[in-house]
Amino acid sequence: MKSELFAAAKAAMDRAYAPYSHFPVGAAILAEDGRVYAGCNVENASFPEGWCAETSALGAMVTAGARRIRAVAVIGTAALTTPCGGCRQRLAEFAAADTPVHICGPEGVRQTFRLDELLPAAFDKEHLP
Repeated sequence: MKSELFAAAKAAMDRAYAPYSHFPVGAAILAEDGRVYAGCNVENASFPEGWCAETSALGAMVTAGARRIRAVAVIGTAALTTPCGGCRQRLAEFAAADTPVHICGPEGVRQTFRLDELLPAAFDKEHLP
């Protein structure tokens, strides 16, 4: 399944709209329904406004009716393109602490983290009254 996530994230990265940062990113989510949902970063002239690849993939997943994440792949061209802080929190909304997040480069998976390694002491629904 890791290779399917990588391929979907890579295909999404290839479609990224990043004319300002020139930093394309792709993401793919394996949801509990067994489907893969992909997204890319989309920038606009009001840079840095726009949305991240992980946010795009989450939007596709939620729109399709899925609510739980089993695994994530993120691909960029930097050494380790990990999700930004906001995306880590968004992923935590739909994923367990032990969800694998595969960080990829064009050649494949570079490193795998658990979500709780990327977002220790996450704020979640248990913090709300």
